[in-house]
Amino acid sequence: MLTPMAPSLRFHHTGVACRDLDEAEARYRALGFVREGEDFEDPVQAIRGRFLVLPGTRIELVAPSTAESPVSGWLSRGVHLYHTAYETDDIAASVAHLKATMRAKVTVAPVPAVAFSMRKIAFLMAPGGLLVELIEAA
Repeated sequence: MLTPMAPSLRFHHTGVACRDLDEAEARYRALGFVREGEDFEDPVQAIRGRFLVLPGTRIELVAPSTAESPVSGWLSRGVHLYHTAYETDDIAASVAHLKATMRAKVTVAPVPAVAFSMRKIAFLMAPGGLLVELIEAA
């Protein structure tokens, strides 16, 4: 069976859920990570975030900003490494591709995101619990 051609996806980061950005950063700083940019707060996603980098590696520390934040649910289940993110030139085509080829379900339709200068992001949940974030390219 033929599957649609995969849109160009480029790995961007791994999302790490935490309760306290400073405490989490201290653990990653011991591994050599440094901050990339300023902290941000996204009221739509109900999160506060911070990016950390090592050469060739980027993580996004994500803490809930409200009790209703989706991140709270991950933390309550003991999950910290919870998503992988990919930049794409065509977010709509990438969503359609992942739905068709991975049987992924859209959990957050494309919406503007503070962390990416209001470029659109989308989240999809694939079977097996793989959460994928798509980020619209600049």
